[in-house]
Amino acid sequence: MNKEVCNVNNVLFVCHGNICRSPMAEFLFRDMVEKRGLGDKILVASAGTSAEEMGNPPHPKTQKKLRDNGIIVKGKQARQLTREDYDRYDYILGMDEYNIRNMRRLFREDPDNKVYRLLDLTNSTRDIADPWYTGDYDQAYEDIYEGCIALLDKILKELMQG
Repeated sequence: MNKEVCNVNNVLFVCHGNICRSPMAEFLFRDMVEKRGLGDKILVASAGTSAEEMGNPPHPKTQKKLRDNGIIVKGKQARQLTREDYDRYDYILGMDEYNIRNMRRLFREDPDNKVYRLLDLTNSTRDIADPWYTGDYDQAYEDIYEGCIALLDKILKELMQG
């Protein structure tokens, strides 16, 4: 992808099944981007490292948490991460270290330094716990929000330099 021609940052959020954390990040980040009038500069998507949930919509509790924050989820179906995603996206953000290991294995490492754990962009590096197991969608949202703010700051700085 030639960034000089398109001047667009493509962002992909990744979790295990693409029904909880990564779609929450996708829709939350897209909302942040749109509210700043940057929808033409930053494109956002999500995927999962597993095929378990392919074709399913985001988890009802994910949708509720987003809806409670004024963000509507429409048209999203879980999809599995592919090797080709590495070439399509400028930022590929995993929710936990397990996701990162799976992504690097699929991508055969990370030669262009595109893969990050979302909260590694913050001052408080850590995994985002999977609410599928913890049941804590509120904490997942707060952690994802923190990471999305840091990511947006990083991209904005790069856009201003570019």
